[in-house]
Amino acid sequence: MSDVGKTASGRLVAVPPPSRSDKLRRLLWSIIEGSLFRLSPIPLHGWRRFLLRCFGARIGSCARPYPTVRIWAPWNLVMEPDSCLGPHANCYSAARITIGAKAIISQGVYLCGATHDHRVPGMPLVVGDITIAAEAWVATEAFVGPGVTIAERAVVGARAVVTKDVPANTVVVGNPARAVSTRDWSNPIQS
Repeated sequence: MSDVGKTASGRLVAVPPPSRSDKLRRLLWSIIEGSLFRLSPIPLHGWRRFLLRCFGARIGSCARPYPTVRIWAPWNLVMEPDSCLGPHANCYSAARITIGAKAIISQGVYLCGATHDHRVPGMPLVVGDITIAAEAWVATEAFVGPGVTIAERAVVGARAVVTKDVPANTVVVGNPARAVSTRDWSNPIQS
């Protein structure tokens, strides 16, 4: 792997063009995703977990991948127990995407594990792992870029654009995402 496209943190790295076997594997997954996965009824999370595991995903018990989710490369997906990948979420998993235990990825979220290095001729593809830690919540239609970690119990507000790590228990909103508060479970709202 070349150093082209590495950031100062070393998180994004250039990748070579896909091999013929990679392209074939992607084609086969596209056929399965567009039929057996996508057409399954919403409650059949177990069926979709099975299909994802057949393609190399590491899927924990009771994980809930919805049928309208788009997953580019399931072999780069990790869903820990009780995590949720909501309706119409998009996982561009050119790099590993990890969704921690009890983490929620809401509808329409875009998890983007790759970009292009516009500073280099040919604009090579550069990838970076995305980690959504345990009990974090990424709200509706948010964007999470390559190399980002959303730490434990953090919240990403609806339509936020996250290009930098989010610390534990932090609530971020906006474009670019900025911290607005903390998540404190020690003082729940009394009813």
